[in-house]
Amino acid sequence: MVWLKIDLTNLIQIMANPAQENNTVLKPEVAKPKLPPMFKVMLLNDDYTPMEFVVETIERFFNKSREQATQIMLKVHIEGVGVCGIYPQDIAETKMSQVMNHAMEAQHPLQCIIEIA
Repeated sequence: MVWLKIDLTNLIQIMANPAQENNTVLKPEVAKPKLPPMFKVMLLNDDYTPMEFVVETIERFFNKSREQATQIMLKVHIEGVGVCGIYPQDIAETKMSQVMNHAMEAQHPLQCIIEIA
């Protein structure tokens, strides 16, 4: 959508004196859409899920390399929580659901949460 900015003072003068030359230039302004809010997808530590399963899950659902996935897994293991990625809300919710379903199918208690970034 394009909005035009009009100088009202010049417009009033032109309307009052129609014989004058029209030197008014209209400047188009492009309305920029707002970016959607972003959400962090995070894994929580537990004492039962194997580290290798966590690494494979991060690689599979967050498209991380083996090294990146291992670093995230170690952060989860040491600090209790690790950020796997930051996404718009609908994508973050989908990834969280995929991870939770994958963990349940493998009978692991791995937990995945999202929070606003």
